[in-house]
Amino acid sequence: MRLSAPIYQLKRRAKLLARGEKIPLHEAQDRIAREEGFSAWSALSAQMTWNAPASALLPRLTEGDMLLLGARPGHGKTLTALQLLLDAARDGRRAVFFTLEYTDQEAMQRIQLLDVSSVKHAPDIVTSGDISADFIVQYLSGSPRGTVAVVDYLQILDQQRSKPPLSEQMRVLSKFARENGAILGFISQIDRSFDPRRHPLPGLDDIRLPNPIPAGVFTKAFFLHADESRLQHVS
Repeated sequence: MRLSAPIYQLKRRAKLLARGEKIPLHEAQDRIAREEGFSAWSALSAQMTWNAPASALLPRLTEGDMLLLGARPGHGKTLTALQLLLDAARDGRRAVFFTLEYTDQEAMQRIQLLDVSSVKHAPDIVTSGDISADFIVQYLSGSPRGTVAVVDYLQILDQQRSKPPLSEQMRVLSKFARENGAILGFISQIDRSFDPRRHPLPGLDDIRLPNPIPAGVFTKAFFLHADESRLQHVS
């Protein structure tokens, strides 16, 4: 079923409806979903994700890849990352979701929006506030080659002053991926200055980076906006 507008526009419409009629956001989202022909917002979100090209992402990644997953809020970068992890788990690989953004329950709710059939072992969900490069390396130590892990998200890896600078952490993780054959993905924010009227999709220059990262640290980048997406080789 084709939506009348991109899902980010439907989300914006639901927020305006909730604000205008003073109703809970989830109630407004469900009302919008019913207008689109779905029983609830969760069903609409699941359909949107099912139609996304994320399922074609895993075969295009190789051991040692450092993958950037970038999009503006509401354009599917987290669900794309979770779909990648489910595909990896379905393929018999170890899959891990390191998140500084969600609780265990919130992460599981997002996963349940996706097709979890034939996934024998769900991805690990790690929500520790101690997540950093050293934490990730220790957690993944001894994992088989081809393990897929996603970090949620890039810009807050060094938010705590007790953690090393982002540039140092990315060097550690890049070295680990190369030497151990892991595939590491990083959900990334896109700067507000990105203008889809000029370019349909964001690019590397649109990454919001309050702190610098080493040049060439990513090997591939996957960008999303509205109904479009692109995987590109970086280095």
